[in-house]
Amino acid sequence: MAAWMDASRPNPAPCKDSDRGLFEIYARDGRARLGKLHTSHGILETPTLLPVINPNIRTIEPREMWDRYGIGALITNSYIIWKHDELKSKALADGVHELLDYPGVVMTDSGTFQSYVYGDVEVGVEEIVNFQKSIGVDIATMLDVFSRPDMTEREVNEAVEETIIRSEPSIVASGDTMLNGPIQGGIFKNLREKSAQEMAKFDFSVHPIGGIVPIMEQQRYREYAKIMLSTIPHLPPNRPVHMFGCGHPMLFPMSVALGADLFDSAAYALFARDGRILTPWGTEKIEDMVEWPIISPAIAKHTPEQVRSMDKEERIYVLSKYNLEISLAELSRCRQAVRDGTIWRLVEKRSHQHPALRDAFLWLTTNPLNTKIANFIAEELPLDEKTSAQDLELSGSWEQSWQWLLDSQTTPRKGGEQWAGSDTLHRPSVIVAQNNLKLSWHPRDSTGKASNCVLIFFGASGPWRDRCDKTVAKILHKFPGLEIMINTPLGIIPYTLEDLNPFCHVEGPDWIWNNRLNIAKIRGQLDEFNLGDRVIIPIDLNKDSLTDTIFTKFSEHNLTAGADTSDDFLKIDSPDEFDLSIKQLNRLKVASKLSVLLNLNHEISNEIAKSVEFVTNRHGRIKNVLSSSGSHLFSFRLTDGGVSLTNEGAIELFNLRREQLPTQHNETSIFPNVGLGPAVVVVNEDSEPFVRKGRNVFNGFIIATDPWIRPGQPCLICNQSGELIGHGVSQFNATDLQALRKGVAIKTRDGIST
Repeated sequence: MAAWMDASRPNPAPCKDSDRGLFEIYARDGRARLGKLHTSHGILETPTLLPVINPNIRTIEPREMWDRYGIGALITNSYIIWKHDELKSKALADGVHELLDYPGVVMTDSGTFQSYVYGDVEVGVEEIVNFQKSIGVDIATMLDVFSRPDMTEREVNEAVEETIIRSEPSIVASGDTMLNGPIQGGIFKNLREKSAQEMAKFDFSVHPIGGIVPIMEQQRYREYAKIMLSTIPHLPPNRPVHMFGCGHPMLFPMSVALGADLFDSAAYALFARDGRILTPWGTEKIEDMVEWPIISPAIAKHTPEQVRSMDKEERIYVLSKYNLEISLAELSRCRQAVRDGTIWRLVEKRSHQHPALRDAFLWLTTNPLNTKIANFIAEELPLDEKTSAQDLELSGSWEQSWQWLLDSQTTPRKGGEQWAGSDTLHRPSVIVAQNNLKLSWHPRDSTGKASNCVLIFFGASGPWRDRCDKTVAKILHKFPGLEIMINTPLGIIPYTLEDLNPFCHVEGPDWIWNNRLNIAKIRGQLDEFNLGDRVIIPIDLNKDSLTDTIFTKFSEHNLTAGADTSDDFLKIDSPDEFDLSIKQLNRLKVASKLSVLLNLNHEISNEIAKSVEFVTNRHGRIKNVLSSSGSHLFSFRLTDGGVSLTNEGAIELFNLRREQLPTQHNETSIFPNVGLGPAVVVVNEDSEPFVRKGRNVFNGFIIATDPWIRPGQPCLICNQSGELIGHGVSQFNATDLQALRKGVAIKTRDGIST
């Protein structure tokens, strides 16, 4: 986004004719996304705010919004212009951009909101669209039917049906003008879904979610979240989602995290008229204010007292600019959080700043995941803030929507996670990492002494390999059937994945690592790894001597085989034998990563690992994995514990594939396809020569995908003849790859020549 400045800006350059109306996504954090909407008056970067301009009352001039703040789009009301003879005449003669003196993107509303405030409007469905087209708007809006929250389900259904009926004639009337297709449905989940599904069938450019203003006015933010989660999963991902009438900065982070791209509001001016300012935590009156809660350029030279003493119009102007600056700043925070992969951390922070927002956040992050509230009620147990946030009557109805959120998450994550209490465990990226681990990792098929046991390290943060690798190698050499796990603040993980983010890197107070084991909780987690029936051997890493601690604990379980000391217990006589034990541990690490990160069946992963060799650094950490013939197959990434494929590795994995290559776009379906190997995308012949040269794959050139492709994960690239031509990292899941038509789809790591 453009920096604020005190000089004039040049007018925007129009997009390419062939790109007009296309929506490009160039960065994302789950469902939160940074995009570019291509229009005749510039490329609009999202998420962004469209300030509402009343053509009769201009608190801040549109030209100032463009020049000073770099605001790329605004919204005005075509119905007001249509009703006002002088405005109408000028707009028809000179165009809406000249009328407003604004060179950027102009969106217009149709009069639907006026029908909510004042009753019915006096304009026809096609008439208002034709008018918007005739005054040269960039994005017009059809005349939909507003759904109030106090309407009955029957009344709302009639409004939804009527809006659907009006869609086709509106699109015909719009011609080549981009058109909004609003989603209605009130507070009814089934009707929001119906509206989204039906409106998605028409060729709209943007989908605003309407009927939410009264929800926000009543601070019913849980309902607001439900509306978003009932609607957006059913909309085409290649069309921006616009939250009609939402302009309070407090709602931006949650809205962006759930997939909102555009916002609009007159709140910056309306609250200013009432002597109120906007903040990320709510709205405050300046009546008795001594100091500003946030400093921005608009008020940097004025105290609240000085602003109060200004004449009315000057005061409104200063406060309007202040409100606008605070709103723009919060959206800037959201965009940077998306770039950093921390949007849910921002949502968490903001949720603590308003009780209604906290309620929405708790419902959003716990209700779809947990249906255990019935047990709490039946047993008359006290409810905490998470169980009390759940809807018992709707238990089980939101899982599909929640899965939609999870299907877009990227793991592993560079930088790990920052601890924020129990909220941390409900971040979508953490949930995905946990689910992927539980479904993809498999215990070893081993028997023998201690095969009925699981050793769990606890009490210290990573890295664990420097302290534990040699000891673990010795233990596994003597007890090959023993599973070894590590307790982390995000749950237990196999020791063979000790460097995998986000588990290995959780930034927080020492107690989250040093805390004692909760055996009941650990037992439940072991159940999810199919290890629930094993005897737990806890090993506290805070103890001075690791070997002595292990010896003592193994003695308690009669596993020391008569050894008198810890040295005797783990002693390996031959250096060659010890080297072999280290190599075997490294091979177990390879097998685990192939299963968890490359989606290989555990049997195939183990088979590959049996014959590989290693290049390690001076600390013994695996850098590169080689085939028995010396070919470099893949590398272990230091930053996140991930795996980077080479061409040789991609070829080997492709040759191991047993599934038929995809022949069409498939809907996203990740977890039922565990163990089928890296996902494959098939590109058309236009893209093939570029991929072979290592160039990226762009949206619109992919003709088929495996359903389990996931953003941030390695994938294989094939041509239409079924030949492997490259490999890379997908930026999207299968559903998104099918819909998007512009932007990078696959970041190609390397191409494979003929």
